[in-house]
Amino acid sequence: MPGSMEYPLPRAMWIAVRDAALVTAGCAVVAFGTNALRSMGIPVVAREPYQILVPCPDEVGESIEMAADDARLRSSGTLLIDARDTADYAAWHLERARSVPYDFLDPVNEKAVQEIASTGASVVAVYGDGAEPDSGRELAREIAGKGIRNVHHVVGGAPALQPKAPDAADGGTP
Repeated sequence: MPGSMEYPLPRAMWIAVRDAALVTAGCAVVAFGTNALRSMGIPVVAREPYQILVPCPDEVGESIEMAADDARLRSSGTLLIDARDTADYAAWHLERARSVPYDFLDPVNEKAVQEIASTGASVVAVYGDGAEPDSGRELAREIAGKGIRNVHHVVGGAPALQPKAPDAADGGTP
């Protein structure tokens, strides 16, 4: 047919593409409109960078490294905190140590921070699992960020503090 316009795709295909574009545009208008009306709408473009996978506590302070053989660990003025989970704490912990299990994804309980502050300890020594990252170091940094002063973390964590079994090479019995 002379003068007729031929479509490279069948007419039904163009109608489907047009309808899909109209539905997409309509959904976008409804979504952006709803978001604009919300009191705390989600920003279209992030205002500040953020981490997607690991939510970290906002308040992070600095803690001081402490060796496992530091004499302050035996001092009555030192508050000992075990950051490992309750099962590890039940299996072994330093005498006088309090259990404050640290979860990398949840901030420390405010009640626990208040209890630490109310002890009046001159030194707060935190030990964890000794892994990388060490739960003790991370808990120490978090409670230091919440205003607790003179917070230390034991390098090597609980494995560095546990008594060593005599080794056959040392002349002991296995």
